[in-house]
Amino acid sequence: MSLVEELPENVASLMRSGAIAQYATVSAAGVPIDTPVLYFPDDDLARVNIATGLSYPAKAERARRNPKVGMLLQAGPNDPVISLSGMAAVRDADLQDNVERYLAEACYTLPHDPDWSLARQAVWYWTRIIVEIAPARILWWDSPAKMDSAPMCWEASPDTAFPPSDPTPPGKASSPAKWTQKPWRDLAETALARGVAGHLTVLDQRGFPLPMPARSIALTQDGLSLDMPAGVPWAFTGKGCLTFGGVETLLGDVSASGGKVMLEVERTLPVFPMTSDMRQLWKPTPDTRAQLMRRLEEELARRGQPVPTIPTVRPPPSQGYRRRMERMGKSFE
Repeated sequence: MSLVEELPENVASLMRSGAIAQYATVSAAGVPIDTPVLYFPDDDLARVNIATGLSYPAKAERARRNPKVGMLLQAGPNDPVISLSGMAAVRDADLQDNVERYLAEACYTLPHDPDWSLARQAVWYWTRIIVEIAPARILWWDSPAKMDSAPMCWEASPDTAFPPSDPTPPGKASSPAKWTQKPWRDLAETALARGVAGHLTVLDQRGFPLPMPARSIALTQDGLSLDMPAGVPWAFTGKGCLTFGGVETLLGDVSASGGKVMLEVERTLPVFPMTSDMRQLWKPTPDTRAQLMRRLEEELARRGQPVPTIPTVRPPPSQGYRRRMERMGKSFE
């Protein structure tokens, strides 16, 4: 029996036809780090897959080092909220194959709707590491309004074997690009002014980094005060990550008191130009392009692979892509 058949129809449907999820990994220092990503599941939900650019590989390398990852899937006010704990397998042994696989999932709905003749030049964007995530446990609530109650649960069999990642490439990893870094209070004020939803990630008792939506967030002297759903079955304590759409991201210590959750901010993550200004996906500034291409070339050299070929004609969209478009009431034609 496939996972599609084991889950309620509304849960399986969202998992198969949703588009964006919060995806969290654990750093070498044991800190959860969360960012929104496009996800594209197998038809039977045996794997829920994401991809990250070879020019910014940290999301994949953290999963290769520690395969425990977490995802949060949600849509509208009447749709379920799904928390997935999974075991990740990183795939970068054949980057040309990854390009073709990712194009079928993503190249028909592009930010700012560029012409394909322009979009295909963004080799720094299309050259991808794919992370295949096998579900270990799935929790869900029937809607956001019901998240003060205990969730429902599916768990993989205790004897489930989870596939390993491709081997770590030899040689020294490329150094991170140098993006803009701002004081945490400036970053938090900007995020709150934008009105974007915030997601807080902590480790659960099994060590999985699990993002959750905050109902409200307010600045305090030392950090931020958050109102979190009461039905979440793990404690909001320890190291945590608060991100606003993947643009503003703050890391620090999380504690709970008096019905509120507090984040005492220790540091921020640099602001990635292509998330704060998505036009740079296709027309990056000279400095952004130089930094992306430098990392791309260094990471390709570690793997002994050439720069992938981006086809002049877009491949046919996957079945999963068609489901996503149907959910959003759109057509790729």
